[in-house]
Amino acid sequence: MNIEMAVTASMVKELRERTGAGMMECKRALVETNGDLDAAAEYLRKSGLAQADKKASRVAAEGLIIIASNDDQTESVMVEINCETDFVAKDANFLKFVNEVAANALNASTDDIEVLMNTESDGSSLEVARQALVSKIGENVQVRRLARTKTDSIIGAYVHGGRIGVLVEIDGGDNELARDIAMHIAALNPEYVDEDAVPSEVLEKEKQFLISQAADSGKPADIIEKMVSGRLRKYLAGITLLGQSFVKDGDITVSKLLEQKGGSVKGFTRLEVGEGIEKKQENFAKEVMQQVKGG
Repeated sequence: MNIEMAVTASMVKELRERTGAGMMECKRALVETNGDLDAAAEYLRKSGLAQADKKASRVAAEGLIIIASNDDQTESVMVEINCETDFVAKDANFLKFVNEVAANALNASTDDIEVLMNTESDGSSLEVARQALVSKIGENVQVRRLARTKTDSIIGAYVHGGRIGVLVEIDGGDNELARDIAMHIAALNPEYVDEDAVPSEVLEKEKQFLISQAADSGKPADIIEKMVSGRLRKYLAGITLLGQSFVKDGDITVSKLLEQKGGSVKGFTRLEVGEGIEKKQENFAKEVMQQVKGG
């Protein structure tokens, strides 16, 4: 008996709905397991795990930042999910997984990625869903980072192009102010809220650099001291949220804006897709030329 002929379209459809695997993968699994749906699902699970393991070492520096918030906007989560190419970051299957991760992250009340990946989605864990996605799209997929903000105040949440996400906690002010501050942080990427938050070692390192730089000018000591003091103020204004000029109105600082609106910033988190990941540099022109030459 030809087992492959015994595999019906309805069996393939049912297995696809259960596992999310591709049609050919489902058909192959059913053939391998003599049409046993449960065994075929397990076969696909193991196959997906093996493929996920093989691809786990590949650099995944593309992807999306997504934010999910509860109904009263008092809790928000921001998650970075990575893939290998920008093309896959727009794929419907990847987007579905991203939304499932965000929903589970909000409901799970955990900041631990491993705990999050063990939460359930559509009858299986997110980790199993990730493995199935890797098998389906052929790229490494990783849930890399998770940030959570919970407050009795106001949360400003903003995602720019799916690649930069910000959560900022505001006391006072209103939702419009919170969103404006979040957008500002996305655009200008401050490192700290204010000067008090700058670590002393960071401040001292910059001060010594400026002193060394100014010493080469040959100017008198009192002039050098003023030069260093002025440049240090400028440096601090550049790396602190409150010191920066507001992105929507360069005539005022963020500090002044908050003062005008009766608000203050308690803290913020900014994530950018792929930051800190060493990306492989591709020479696409060279690659095309090699293909043309048959190299």
